[in-house]
Amino acid sequence: MGLTKIKVSRMCFGVLTVGPLQANLPVKEGSAVIRYALENGVNFMDTAQYYKTYPYIRQALKGYQGDVVIASKSYDYTREAMAASVEEARAETGRDVIDIFLMHEQESMLTIKGHWEAYEYLLECKQRGIIKAAGISTHNVAGVRDAALVPEIDVIHAIYNKDGIGINDGTIEDMRFALSNAAAAGKGIYGMKPLGGGNLLGKTEDAFTFVLDNKDLHSIAVGMKTIEEVDMNIALFSGNQVDDVTRAKVKSVPRRLLIDSWCIGCGSCADRCSAGAIRIIDGKAEVDQLICRLCGYCGPVCKEFCIKII
Repeated sequence: MGLTKIKVSRMCFGVLTVGPLQANLPVKEGSAVIRYALENGVNFMDTAQYYKTYPYIRQALKGYQGDVVIASKSYDYTREAMAASVEEARAETGRDVIDIFLMHEQESMLTIKGHWEAYEYLLECKQRGIIKAAGISTHNVAGVRDAALVPEIDVIHAIYNKDGIGINDGTIEDMRFALSNAAAAGKGIYGMKPLGGGNLLGKTEDAFTFVLDNKDLHSIAVGMKTIEEVDMNIALFSGNQVDDVTRAKVKSVPRRLLIDSWCIGCGSCADRCSAGAIRIIDGKAEVDQLICRLCGYCGPVCKEFCIKII
């Protein structure tokens, strides 16, 4: 990953999906999916304090002797709060060293500098050897562009998918250009949301081909919740055919539309839904799962990126 010397698999396991904010799998079940991915060559896991998934990682790593790289993130912006976040990650994952630690969802130089005391603590953690690299995650072109200018930032975790779903301040071409500049500056870069929060599930092969064609992405985080999804995604990332049995099992996995808690009730999704499955109730969007077709048309119109198919 850039100048960090950290070696990661091209596919990263996005642990958010198995946890309480999305699929809410029992720890035993979710950790088994993670362990299966580890044993089949996926050595990189992405999580965050907010996701509440550290117990899944701890369980998955029990007795595992292979190479593992863990990235976590925190919204904290003071030194004291960031110190607590780093210690929480170490204690709850059972690991002395968290390989990569990021400031979560930075927008631009304004937020990076505004939260600098928290970042300075991460730099101290690097000196102490309890993290190996520090950086930011972002949904913004400006976040990538500005982070590339900061020598102390090692890693950038940026949203990137074929339709530009979830990019707050520009197009997919703007993001591609920003990532290219960041890579040229030596940053380690890994992508998020290659399937647009599940809204591109019907175009999985095309969506993966698009992100894999961008060699500035050293790794790409993919959310998975079943062993069959792991098998299918490994095959696609490896350029192999997916067998019919695996494809059928993945297709049979029950899905639902998830509207995250930060919905502002703007109504764009309800206006876009031709099935009439989404209504605004008490200032928030709510979905009737019995009517929802899981077409994913509502996702791209949500400016807050709070609509997912899981």
